[in-house]
Amino acid sequence: MTTTGTRYVGTALDRVDAREKVTGQATYAYENRPRDLVYAYPVQAAIARGEIVHVGVDAVLKQPGVIAAIWQGNAPRLAPSDNAELAVLQSRRVAYRGQYVAVVVAETYEDAREAAGLMQVEYAAEEHDVDLYPGHPRMYRPDHVNPSFPTDVQRGDPDAALAAAPVTVDAVYTTPAEHNNPMEPHATVAVWDGDGLTLYDSTQGASSLRNTVAPLFGMPPAQVRVICPYVGGGFGSKGRSHPHVVLAALAAKQVGRPVKLAVTRRQMFAVTGYRTPTVQRVRLGAEADGRLIAITHEACEQSSTLTEFAEQSTVATRVMYAAPHRRTTHRLVRLDVPTPSWMRAPGEAPGMFALESAMDELASACGVDPVELRIRNEPDSDPETGVPFSSRNLVACLREGALRFGWQGRDPEPGIRRRGRMLVGTGMAASTYPAYRAASSASVRAAPGGRYTVRIAAADIGTGARTILTQIAADALHTSPELVEVEIGDSALPKASLAGGSMGSASWGTAVVRACEKLVEELERGGGEVPPGGVQADADTREEIRGQAKFARHAFGAQFAEVGVDTDTGETRVLRLLGVFAAGRILNPKTARSQLVGGMTMGLSMALLEESIMDREFGDYLNNDLAQYQIPVNADIRDIQAYWVDEDDPHLNPMGSKGIGEIGIVGTAAAIANAVHHATGVRIRDLPIRLDKLVR
Repeated sequence: MTTTGTRYVGTALDRVDAREKVTGQATYAYENRPRDLVYAYPVQAAIARGEIVHVGVDAVLKQPGVIAAIWQGNAPRLAPSDNAELAVLQSRRVAYRGQYVAVVVAETYEDAREAAGLMQVEYAAEEHDVDLYPGHPRMYRPDHVNPSFPTDVQRGDPDAALAAAPVTVDAVYTTPAEHNNPMEPHATVAVWDGDGLTLYDSTQGASSLRNTVAPLFGMPPAQVRVICPYVGGGFGSKGRSHPHVVLAALAAKQVGRPVKLAVTRRQMFAVTGYRTPTVQRVRLGAEADGRLIAITHEACEQSSTLTEFAEQSTVATRVMYAAPHRRTTHRLVRLDVPTPSWMRAPGEAPGMFALESAMDELASACGVDPVELRIRNEPDSDPETGVPFSSRNLVACLREGALRFGWQGRDPEPGIRRRGRMLVGTGMAASTYPAYRAASSASVRAAPGGRYTVRIAAADIGTGARTILTQIAADALHTSPELVEVEIGDSALPKASLAGGSMGSASWGTAVVRACEKLVEELERGGGEVPPGGVQADADTREEIRGQAKFARHAFGAQFAEVGVDTDTGETRVLRLLGVFAAGRILNPKTARSQLVGGMTMGLSMALLEESIMDREFGDYLNNDLAQYQIPVNADIRDIQAYWVDEDDPHLNPMGSKGIGEIGIVGTAAAIANAVHHATGVRIRDLPIRLDKLVR
């Protein structure tokens, strides 16, 4: 056994899969071509609510290359599921516009698409409801919010405290529906082999997808294999199982050949999830010096009639600031819309926009600097539970960010700074995200000659996970990264948590470290020599995670923005954007900076551009492509910087790390909105900040 004293965790190691990606050798889901492959193209509902009364397939079946037309009347039966969204082609009922109602299978993609357009589907349409608003007659209190947080939490008497507070803020903030739009659209290749099913899919969790799909077809999970070595982005949309995966498997079972189904960009706006719109009311009560007495944060959201998904929009408020009287609530209405799902920082992103905008309004009302206001309200422990923080360095982020940004001496008066045609202003906001860790398994094998293979069913969705795990394993094995190969993206590998909740590196890294430690012990018992057949060690972290000490574990950060607003057109440009974060030990500065900058870029997009517009008459999202759904381009990103403070937290995981994939987006939209107010004197509480809102 060869050892090295060099430590690789914490160094800017280049991506170990870079060559495969830039040379096109990395195989993504759609690029798999098994023998006898055919193509599926779905037919989507043209109404938002009602029932299918007739499906005409005669013209479809006469088209060249068509193999089958499948609909509710002839589709294979699926087992019942708790998620009605996955009961594909099992009912005549239509729950939302764009829901799958049939699929055509043909020899080529072009043949399948052409034939699908000829299918005649007749409906008995019913009046639909797609409007989210407070006071909706069907608004209700869900049992819990994503993933398992209490729906409502209260301490003290916030109503009485607000009535008596010397200074109050009471405002409503709204965020629109937003769609994830990863670079790689969703795609699945389904292959049946006897009683077994293999899915080549673009997913954030091979193990979890296998466990969801298998019971739908009446199979044990061991008979389903999900393969996804490379994923071209997800932002949460590939974390849950979606109907297209089931449809591909169902079609392949029906025709007896491998089936490829690619979800088009337009179709993604209906069937692969989105961020729910929110209506949020925030009330703050404070002493004259800005010290909080009371906080209430109420959120109204939507889900589909098929499946309940309640986003945790007010949960971040529970950990941010000290106040003796507090209440956070969630209310949900089930509408005739697609089912919302995870989108980068679900809950924290919309919720912190509301809270941090309200904190800026409180700073103005009290005449206190926004940075100082947050420092004055820093809690000693979790404000809701009293549980100690494993580490909390929000104040360090605020001070470091203010210093780097040049915040000192900022004139708080809004609307007075001009630069040519622009009104210029600065704003800031705080951010947070939980430091999760989930149970995972891993194996590591040593081969003669000093090489090691690490196996775990993790997913690299573009974050650099494969590289990070290589560094972690190299350190735990006391070897160099060049001698470590990491195999991921296959449900046949040891079970792993999904890539979501910013918990991938913490969860998978723990399992890899424990497996490597066992292997090192085994090799030391054998005198350091690897036997001819190699030696392997396995680890499972369920017991370790179940027994971890009780701490409030969170990453924190602070974002600062400078904007310029054109006084003639209302066009807003972000001139500078800077973030400072406290996220435990940074495992790879290069990939970390990429994640943080990417998150802040997405926050800029949330603030100024992103909005899925619902057509109330037809119940469909109108701007369902990247020509109309606006996201930033290079010209929109002028100057964006990400930094972090050193944080030593022994209560996290063997690496001492916290997740960084999502905290960058949290707080950024509020920082920009606060800067727009500072520039113009106009407070925009409804995202995105469009020019018509400023001109008006």
